[in-house]
Amino acid sequence: MRRTGEEGSRVARSRKVTVSTDAEGHTAGWAETDLARATAPDSTAAAFFDVDNTMMQGASIYWFARGLASRNYFTTADLARFAWQQLRFRLLAREHAGDMSLAKEAALAFVEGWRVDEVERLAEEIFDEMMAPRIWAGTHQLAQRHLEAGQRVWLVSAAPVEIGRVIAARLGLTGAIGTVAEILDGAYTGRLVGDLMHGPAKAEAVTQLAAVEGLDLTRCAAYSDSANDLPLLSSVGRAVAVNPDGSLLRQARQHGWEVRDFRTGRRAVKIAVPSTAAAGLVAGAVTAGLALQRRRRAG
Repeated sequence: MRRTGEEGSRVARSRKVTVSTDAEGHTAGWAETDLARATAPDSTAAAFFDVDNTMMQGASIYWFARGLASRNYFTTADLARFAWQQLRFRLLAREHAGDMSLAKEAALAFVEGWRVDEVERLAEEIFDEMMAPRIWAGTHQLAQRHLEAGQRVWLVSAAPVEIGRVIAARLGLTGAIGTVAEILDGAYTGRLVGDLMHGPAKAEAVTQLAAVEGLDLTRCAAYSDSANDLPLLSSVGRAVAVNPDGSLLRQARQHGWEVRDFRTGRRAVKIAVPSTAAAGLVAGAVTAGLALQRRRRAG
């Protein structure tokens, strides 16, 4: 049975996405897959998995951009600049207010003018071509164990929630929490509903979903590779560091959290290049978005 959450909260469903705003004005959005209610007898426990470098080698937005490039939506030079932007954010190893502002502007540029059904169709194709081979088998198995225990499993990503939902559906998971973009007449307007699903916003979103779904967060688990997700990991009863960066590894040891590392040798170095903090991922997407708009105008 769903619950309405804390007093003062507002829950609305638009297209396939549920948008919730709590009493403090924090807005979160999540989208279920068709398998969401198939088997979940344990109604008060769930697992939350970060996507980039936790469930998947590299970044979902990066691979989505690669897929668009292979379809001639923009040039390889644009893609190279996109990859460099991601790497720059990773090497900085920290975020500034200006970076987050740029990330939000990038998100607006990336989605503006796209039709939702087109994004979902392309996401399905690109997942099968480029993302599926990069799913960490070990992490997917951890998710499967929660499903077998009758618990729901959610992805939590800074990517647009529609892309997250496609990835969750392809993996047989419950659904995805992600960045919500405003839609008008079936197309993205370029405005966000709430903020990027990044850092503390992930913990706020999970808390809102738990209130709506009747979850007991002390019985829930969260998995991530990045210290950026410390608020998320700290919001649940069981935190697991998966393929952790140095900062998260230190925090995991300090708190006695479980650590799982599915990387080995040079392969770990190779996949680190397209990975980054969520802010960097979305900020890099501005190049792809603007290049796509230029091609459409020229067409």
